[in-house]
Amino acid sequence: METYINQNLLNNLFYILSSIFIYYFIYDHGKRWNMSRRHKQWLLVVCTGFPLLLCMKFPIYIADDCVHDLRQIPFLIGTLYGGWFVGGMLLLILLAVRFMFYGFQFVTVAVYATMFIVAALASPAFHRLNRSGKLFMSVWLTFFVAILTTFVAIAVSDFQVIDSYIVDFILIPPVGMLFVVYITETLKEAIMMRSKLVKVEKMEIVSQLAASISHEVRNPLTVVKGFIQLMKSQQISKETQEHYIHIALEEINRAETIINDYLTFAKPATNKMEPLMVHLELQMVIHMLQPLARMNGIQLVESLESGIITGNAQHFRQCFVNLIKNSIEAMPNGGMLTISSLVRGNDVVITVKDTGVGMTSEQINRFGEPYFSTKEKGTGLGAMVAVKLIETMHGTWNIQSEKHKGTVITVTFPLAK
Repeated sequence: METYINQNLLNNLFYILSSIFIYYFIYDHGKRWNMSRRHKQWLLVVCTGFPLLLCMKFPIYIADDCVHDLRQIPFLIGTLYGGWFVGGMLLLILLAVRFMFYGFQFVTVAVYATMFIVAALASPAFHRLNRSGKLFMSVWLTFFVAILTTFVAIAVSDFQVIDSYIVDFILIPPVGMLFVVYITETLKEAIMMRSKLVKVEKMEIVSQLAASISHEVRNPLTVVKGFIQLMKSQQISKETQEHYIHIALEEINRAETIINDYLTFAKPATNKMEPLMVHLELQMVIHMLQPLARMNGIQLVESLESGIITGNAQHFRQCFVNLIKNSIEAMPNGGMLTISSLVRGNDVVITVKDTGVGMTSEQINRFGEPYFSTKEKGTGLGAMVAVKLIETMHGTWNIQSEKHKGTVITVTFPLAK
């Protein structure tokens, strides 16, 4: 057994497996190899031709009538995966080096020409198979080719079949092919899967952005709807009516701004940062959402202290529109919503407190995750955007909630220097 399984056999396997890893490393990282089918074929010629040469240079065993090594494995791998072109190039390399090292023998030409023709003919069918099919086909094809070429060798020359030939040329190569094809397919699937994951991730981002834009545009449209319903449902003065129309137009413009600028939310531009008067910004948000609160029977209470932070006005308003709107929707049967701000040390602390349905500890932990919401038809995207914008302006947030008693959201921003 030591004669058959020795260090040279392990070295041959190492040459072959290393070349497979090198092939997929270059294929994955070398973009120019992906430009055309011909480039891939030449890469395959190099990465299977090199171990083929090493196997021949450092054989397992040299008999009187035959050199035993695993050259047929890279030769078959290259031909099955690369077809006629790759197999033909490998055949030329194999024969040239074989004659250079050990001299010309017609039996060598007959054996490897037969092996090349069979593998090249099988290549199209091989490519159509899944991984399991390729494993099965590679093993039995290698075994079949070994038996066939043995009969060819016996037919064209006075070839003697010895024990070492049976082990090294007929029995070991199918097992080697099994492992090599398995590793090849695993690496190939890993690269393809990563490529698919990148595409899925991009589509997920696009999907989230599209859903978020829809969600955010709905806020100003809700305000416009509220004012229109107020003007329709009660007698109001012309001055008040014009005021409502002015606010409605502002909200429509805000919706347009959201659509135009929403893609910048993933990475807000730092040059848009400016000093913000927190109490004035919150008053604007409260004023926008007052109609929605009245429609839902919610009393809005504000206690706002003056404080200045650094941030983006549009982002700040959108953040608290989302948070306050979520609190309103958490009180389907009405209630009280308290919004307060105060300066505490070097921070401005903003609190949004409702008397709504509340949240469990698990829901609190998942607050801000996309597509997670405590509402039946909610998407969770409003909270996700709010959390992202808070973090962008170097703020922190905290939630305290109890089921059926309400929720308190505390947002802290550093005072502007």
